[in-house]
Amino acid sequence: MGKSNTLTMPGYRERVIGADVEAALKRRGAVLIQGARGVGKTWTSRDHAFSEVRLDDTDMLALAETDPDYLLSRPPPLLIDEWQYAPGLWNRIRRACDDRPGTGHFILTGSARPTDSITRHTGTGRITRLLMRPMTLWEAGISTGEVSLRRVLDGSMRPAAESRTTVLEVAKAVCRGGWPGSLDLAQTAAAASVRDYIQEAIRTDIEDAVGVRHNPDALEGLLRLISHDLASPVTAAKLGRDMNPASPPAAQTLASYLDALRRVFVLEDLPAWSPELRSKATVRKAPKRHLVDPSLAAALIGASPSSLMANFSMFGRLFESLAVRDLRVYAQPMGFHAYHYHDSDELETDVVIQGLDGTWASFEVKLNSGPRQIEEAATALKRLRDKAQRRRADQLALMAVITATKTAYMRPDGVAVIPITALGP
Repeated sequence: MGKSNTLTMPGYRERVIGADVEAALKRRGAVLIQGARGVGKTWTSRDHAFSEVRLDDTDMLALAETDPDYLLSRPPPLLIDEWQYAPGLWNRIRRACDDRPGTGHFILTGSARPTDSITRHTGTGRITRLLMRPMTLWEAGISTGEVSLRRVLDGSMRPAAESRTTVLEVAKAVCRGGWPGSLDLAQTAAAASVRDYIQEAIRTDIEDAVGVRHNPDALEGLLRLISHDLASPVTAAKLGRDMNPASPPAAQTLASYLDALRRVFVLEDLPAWSPELRSKATVRKAPKRHLVDPSLAAALIGASPSSLMANFSMFGRLFESLAVRDLRVYAQPMGFHAYHYHDSDELETDVVIQGLDGTWASFEVKLNSGPRQIEEAATALKRLRDKAQRRRADQLALMAVITATKTAYMRPDGVAVIPITALGP
C-alpha cells in the first residue's frame, strides 16, 4: 500500500506495475506511465507521489503553460497527470532531471502518445517509460494467483487447488473487463460503462490525441470488425474490404485509423514471433488483432455472459484475448514481450513470451479444457519446441496450456496445465 505521505486513495488495489514504478523512481529522475484511459494510472501514481497536478483541469493547464517552473517546484515525486495536454513540459522535465540531484522527481501519466516530435529528446537516462494495461484477474481478486508465472518460468511448478471459479464467472469477467472503476458495479452497469468508454474514445479521445477528426462511425465499424475476428491475423486490406466491399477506404486512411487506435492504447496487436527453425517452414509475419481489453470487443459485438455461454466459438476468442492481456501484465516486470506463432505448416501457438536473454515460454489457450483439447494443445506446443533450432529449444523455460478453470498440474511430458483463475505474477 501507499508509502508515508503519499497520495494513496482509500480502497486502492495493488497493481503488478507498482513495483516497476517504485524501482524506476529509484534509478531515474522521472517515470512516464502510459496506457488507455481508465486503467488506473492516476491511482497507481498517487500510491508513489507526494504532490499532484492534473492537467485535465483548466486552471492547472493554464498554470503549466504560463509558469511551468512554479508548477514543477512542488514536492517530489510530483505526479503530472495527463501530461500530454501541456507537451511543452517534456523538455522542462527532462532538464529538471539533469539539474536536480538524486532521482524520483516526477511521475507523468498519459492516455495518448504524442503525434509529433514532442519527445524527440527521448529522456534516455532520465525518464523511464512504462505501459500500464487494464487489471488482470489476479489484480481484480478473481484469480487466486497460486501459480506464479515468475516461479513457473524458474522451474517451480506446484499443483494448485481446484479453481472454484465457474466458466460463467469467467464470461462475466470478460464482459466486465479490467477497468478499476467497474469492479463494484453490477454486471449490466459495467457493460454500459464499457459502451460509454468506446463512444468517448472514438468521438473525443482520438481527436484530442491525434489532432485530426476521424469519422466516428467508420472507427466504430472498424473496431467491430476487429472484435468479430479477435485474436486472428486479419490484414489491413481485408479489414478495408469488410468495411466497405464496394468502395474500401484508401490504404492511407485505414492506416491512419489503426494508428489512431494505437495512439490511445485501444488497439494492441500481438506481433508474430520469428525464431530460428530447423524445419523449412516459413514463419508468417502478420500480427494477431487484439484490443487492450476483451470487454471492449464484447461490447462492440453485443455479447453478454449468457450469450457467450451459448457461443463457445466467440467466447473462445475473447478468452484468448483475456489470457493475452494477463500474460502481458505478468510478464512485463521480468522484461518479457509477448508474441504469437504461425507458420506455413499451419502450426500455431497462441502466445509466446520471450525475455531479453532469449528465454521463452509458449502457451496454448483453451476455453474447453476437455482431455482431447488439452492433448491437442500439448501436442502443438511440443511440435513448436521440436521445430526450433537446438539453441532456441535449450532456452525454452515453459510450455503451458491456459484453461479457464479446474486444477493446475504438470503433465508427464513437461507441459503445464494452468487455469487462468489460478495464474498470477
